[in-house]
Amino acid sequence: MSLAPGTRLAHYEILEAIGKGGMGEVYRARDGKLGRDVAIKVLPEEFAENEERLARFTREAKVLASLNHPNIASIYGLEHSDDTHYLVLELVPGETLAERIARGPIPLQEALDIATQMAEALEEAHEQGIVHRDLKPTNVKQTEDGQIKVLDYGLAKVFQEETAEADSSMSPTLTRDGTRVGVILGTAAYMSPEQARGKAVDRRTDIWAFGAVLFEMLTGTKPFPGDDISQTLARVIDREPDWIGMHFPRPYRRV
Repeated sequence: MSLAPGTRLAHYEILEAIGKGGMGEVYRARDGKLGRDVAIKVLPEEFAENEERLARFTREAKVLASLNHPNIASIYGLEHSDDTHYLVLELVPGETLAERIARGPIPLQEALDIATQMAEALEEAHEQGIVHRDLKPTNVKQTEDGQIKVLDYGLAKVFQEETAEADSSMSPTLTRDGTRVGVILGTAAYMSPEQARGKAVDRRTDIWAFGAVLFEMLTGTKPFPGDDISQTLARVIDREPDWIGMHFPRPYRRV
């Protein structure tokens, strides 16, 4: 369900659409009570209509809302208005890491600063037993003053329906029944081998994805490129990155 500008959900006024993905449509909205802009993520109708999944999501949202770290985007609340269920999230300004990488490899010092902040976000959540499961450049934003914010922390776990798009070049998120062993959950290009096999995951899955993102920051290319999802997953499981063939910017070029 798409929301037009001016639509009201309780005391939130929708201003504009700012994103769309497997976990719902995202809008910039104005919080009429607190006088601030927030991000509204509307849950897919098929998700919201399942009472069991919605109850589980509510429990998970309470855990995720407990995260309080400068490098993790906050969850303000889980609300509903009539038949619309939605998350109220911190609105993070700036560009995504994917947009930054699209301009070319990131210089070493800048990449290390970004990576350090990402690692601090991962460490904070891991200490509380929370695994992101879908760390990727589009889930990381950098503000104008250089602060890194990791988005959608832990949300992948609570979505069950597969909503992957056909365009595999976009590395769509695979979110079919992500709470049980034997299913695939995550984004193909950044999955760990156990995740690609549908095995149980833990914090090591985030560490793998962190390495894949760092590789992409430094080289401007994904460590496991593929023409489609199946090829990408096969390379994640069976191959190492092409360390020699990759074009590392100086001083990373291997000699």
